[in-house]
Amino acid sequence: MVWDYPNPFTLPASPQLDDIDGLNHTNNAVYVQWCEKIGWAHSQALGLSLADYQRLDRAMAIRRGEYDYLLPTVLQDELTLGTWILASDGKLTMERRFQLVRNRDQVTVLRGRWDLVCIELSSGRARRMPSEFCQVYLPVMVDPQPHP
Repeated sequence: MVWDYPNPFTLPASPQLDDIDGLNHTNNAVYVQWCEKIGWAHSQALGLSLADYQRLDRAMAIRRGEYDYLLPTVLQDELTLGTWILASDGKLTMERRFQLVRNRDQVTVLRGRWDLVCIELSSGRARRMPSEFCQVYLPVMVDPQPHP
């Protein structure tokens, strides 16, 4: 597949009947849900689960989400969703990117990004990332080269 960045963490996706809107395309909200699913799956694969977030009283919360819906997908299209961590100040913020590719023709149908901020779960206030976050997330950051 032609990925914007090297070595994505990937998950398969395929729109089901309930995902299709009145235009016979995958509803935009479904893409957002897929991005949330892969974000959690990636974090868990790296070794940070929801239980770890709760134990540490910290979480990476979405401050801003941006999605470019490039082409529609339809019922049962076979897709692959990739994600990367591109940037972090190592203290408070992080950026996660997404790319959704249609398998049959290798066309990118969606690109997305999240600007994340570390928060204290008990107060909801921005707080410095704990060392566990830095140890897990910073080593997997990719160079934020522009996509082709």
